Order: sequence, then structure tokens, then C-alpha cells
Amino acid sequence: MLQPGAHNSSAANGPLAHDHFDVGQVHMHQQLLAWRERVGHVIDVVPAKWQLEQPFQAAIDRYRLGEWTLTDCYSDPLLLSRSLARISTDNKRDYVFQLFINGGISLDPSKAQNLRTPQSAGILLLDLNQPLRMQRSACRVLSLFAPRTCVESLFPNAESLHGRVLNSTHTEVGKLIEHLLALAHELPTMPPLEALVALEYSAQSLLGAFTKQAKLSGNARAAARSLMFSRVRRYIQHNLYSDELSPERVLLDLRLPRATVYRLLEHEGGLAAYILRCRLREAAEQLLKCPQTPVLDIAYSLGFGSASDFTRAFRRVHDMAPRDFRINALQLSLSTPP
Repeated sequence: MLQPGAHNSSAANGPLAHDHFDVGQVHMHQQLLAWRERVGHVIDVVPAKWQLEQPFQAAIDRYRLGEWTLTDCYSDPLLLSRSLARISTDNKRDYVFQLFINGGISLDPSKAQNLRTPQSAGILLLDLNQPLRMQRSACRVLSLFAPRTCVESLFPNAESLHGRVLNSTHTEVGKLIEHLLALAHELPTMPPLEALVALEYSAQSLLGAFTKQAKLSGNARAAARSLMFSRVRRYIQHNLYSDELSPERVLLDLRLPRATVYRLLEHEGGLAAYILRCRLREAAEQLLKCPQTPVLDIAYSLGFGSASDFTRAFRRVHDMAPRDFRINALQLSLSTPP
């Protein structure tokens, strides 16, 4: 159980900071660009051409207390992205719980999808240390940014919950959204220590709902599932450069039942998809860390049989070829203030 203020005791000594921004304050043709600049410290807004040619509505209230942030935001449809290149150039590592009052999202949208099409949602959990790409319909959303140390003290495998959604039909969703709405209303008048405790309690409640959905908490069986996931994740990370790494090798070496592991990683698309995703992320990191290493050497070292196989898989995840990814990341790092 998290002790109130245990991970951010200094926050209680400072006041709650609040700021408000509405794009209605700027010229119509600058509204989307102004919004992109406003949220750009966390995530990249990818504007559609039609959006640049018409008015754009968005507003946000942001409350900050130490390492904690709660935002209440409305915006027209948006395509949002946080790439590995972006992650490598900033220090944003919070977990973010997004509670949709209305509207919703589609994760990893294809270019063919229509930004104006409404999506259904409930509560989304994001790890800012992992890449994401999502399409949001016009919506109002509450976002709780929780410090990484706090979340991982409650659930060490929290990174495995990245991209999970509690559907609006989930029994706990309505109560959690109602609670956060009340907190956003009351926060400005609360003493700092009381506000800190309320934010920590909210994160704990939200995380509990996600671990319950993932069957990773609540009893001995859930604890075993969590331990199993940790074993699988560590094994894959330690063997990313092994030619023998495969779903069959994981199951054989760890002596785990195929059906159980598949259910455990169903959210990731299965064990094979999880291994591929881990290798592609490692490849992206090596492209950034070792700019002089040929792309093909990185591909072969991570088990890809040919340049075309690697490029095809990399483009599917990162929406660009490996060489373009490296060039864009270098340009981004040079343009980012120290």
C-alpha cells in the first residue's frame, strides 16, 4: 500500500499551480499550431491538411503539484504520436491515465482511418517511456500524470499495461471517472498535502482497476501470472541478440504452457509479436546510439534474415524506414534545447 506522500514529500510544501489555455485566444489559422505547441512538450500533434484549413477548438486546464499533473482537456479530432526518436530526446517518463468523459481513441491508427469518425473508449493507460500513436475523436478527457517511481512501487510490471483500455462498459469506469471529475473540481481549494494524498489515491485506484482487468492482482493465481510475465520479459530481453530466440525456445527453456503464455501476452498480439516488438525497439535504440553502425549490421544482429525483412517490419511499427528514422532522430536531437 502506498503511504501518502511517500514518493513526493516535497510536493506538500509547495502550492498547487494552475494554468488555463484556450485556442480561441489566437487567430483561426493558427489555432491548431498553437495547440500543437502547447502540448508538444509531451506528445507530437500530427495535423491533417483539412484541419489546418478550418477553425480548431481546444482548451485545457492544468493542475500541477510537485511531480503530479492533472489536466482537463477538450479538443477537436487529433492524431497524436510519441515516437522512439522523441523519447530518446526528452525526459518525460510518467505513466498517464486518460479518462474519457466523451469521445474516445483508436490506437495505432492506419493512414486510411478517418480522424472525424467517433471512437468509443473509457480509460486508457499510457507509459511515456514507450512509443504510441493514437487517433482521438473530438473529446473531453481527464489525464492524470503519475510519477514513474510511484506507479512502479505499486506494480513493478506497470510497463506491461501500456496501451490497455478499460472499456466504458467496465463496471468500475463510471465510478473512477466520477471521482476524477470531482477531484478536478475540488483540487484548487484543497491544501497541498490533502491534494497530494488525493492524487496518489487516484493513481492507486486506477492502477488497481487495470491490474484486475489484466488478472495480475488480487490472489495467488494473479501473483503467479505477474511472476510469469516478469520471467518471460526478462528472458526475451536477455536473449534479443540470440539467433535461437523464438516462441518455442522461450516456452521450452522456461517450461511454460503455450496456452497460458499466449493468454498472458494476448494484449501484445501473442508471444511472437511481443518478441518482434522488443527486437524492433532495440533496433531503433541502436540506430540512435550507434549512428556509425550500418543498418544491415543492426538488422542481422537482431535476427532479421534480410534488409527487406527488417525494413518491412520496422516500417510497419515506426511508419518509416530505418535510415529515415535515424536521420529524423538526429535532426530532432539537434533541434531540441539542452
